[in-house]
Amino acid sequence: MELNEQWTKYYNSTFYIDKTFDLDDEDVYMSSHETRFRLFSSMEYEGQLYMTPLNFIESVTMSEPKNKRIWKSLTKQELEQMLTDTPPVFKGSSNLFRNLRHRGIIGYTEYIFLLCILTKPHAGFKIAFNMFDADGNEMVDKREFLVLEEIFRKKKDRKVGADGLCLPYSASTQVLRTEAQHLEPRGIWDVLRKGASQALFSDLENMDENMTDTTLLVHFFGKKGKAELGFDDFYRFMDNLQTEVLEIEFLSYSKGLPIISEEDFARILLRFTNVDDIAGYLDNVRKSITDEKGITFDEFRSFFQFMNNLEDFAIAMQMYNFANRSIGQDEFARAVYVATGLKLTDHLVHTVFHIFDEDRDGQLSYKEFIGVMKDRLHRRAFRVDDKKKFTSFKSCLKKEISSGR
Repeated sequence: MELNEQWTKYYNSTFYIDKTFDLDDEDVYMSSHETRFRLFSSMEYEGQLYMTPLNFIESVTMSEPKNKRIWKSLTKQELEQMLTDTPPVFKGSSNLFRNLRHRGIIGYTEYIFLLCILTKPHAGFKIAFNMFDADGNEMVDKREFLVLEEIFRKKKDRKVGADGLCLPYSASTQVLRTEAQHLEPRGIWDVLRKGASQALFSDLENMDENMTDTTLLVHFFGKKGKAELGFDDFYRFMDNLQTEVLEIEFLSYSKGLPIISEEDFARILLRFTNVDDIAGYLDNVRKSITDEKGITFDEFRSFFQFMNNLEDFAIAMQMYNFANRSIGQDEFARAVYVATGLKLTDHLVHTVFHIFDEDRDGQLSYKEFIGVMKDRLHRRAFRVDDKKKFTSFKSCLKKEISSGR
């Protein structure tokens, strides 16, 4: 069979295209996750795109890359050296990604997994671990971890767009796929958990043994893939990743000092939201907080740990009948503690109130606060220009078909 025929057969079996869908249509959109992955990725190996650890850090702390990306094609020897330099999980730290910089690769599925970690509360780490522990032996091996890959491959190969069209959808973990914007996940972790609960261990028996190892796989399971991952190491990895990203955000504003200003704290909080009048919120802070003490990293970290428990906080507020009225600082702090076990400092609570207290009555509008914070939690990981059309899929696909690759 000729290469062109092989590619066409592969394409037809991988994508479903409704007859009304035209590859010449200029409205081919990619999912926001994939668009962002492609935007920040800088490595290519055997036709697949990869992020480096530093690419990943930039993707969750910056709106767009500092420099225009030119994908570097890795040789087998270069990749082998990267994997050899990868430290084992028991040597992990909150500097792992910064230390590795561009000496490592992260695949698209792993990118989604890492995004999930960033917004996962500590209480959910055990659930995440158990999701991968298929045989219940309190250890996760490489094949169990790759259930994650299998779930993505086995998702439905049809996705219906807002206009009723069936859009192309890749059944593999390759980044070249399109997905309707309105299908943005309610919670990708929920999708993975549901998929993992349905996955059978036998599904992995025919897994490709020649698949490309990545930095994350070697970090967790060693160069030979024989090591197993315990919960303590898994927990430490997730906690370290959250800490590392927060440290980078904090340091970008602290300018070498142990604190950031209350105004900069507000600026970070509102950074990934759809708030129109950010200047108004910042003005609230400037006028209300005359004696600036600054926000320490411990305070900064505790607030974002609270953010990852936002759903539990919302439930607590409803139980206390606070959800439909404004609340005071003591009530807010008590609800945070009941819901999350976190004790926010008086100064941190005071600062949050001054950010969101528009009429300066010392009360916080719960609905406004929770709406803005939920928006930030979602957009932080998945922010992308909704109006930007990714038409290169069309040209790339045509090029692949014509070249017979």
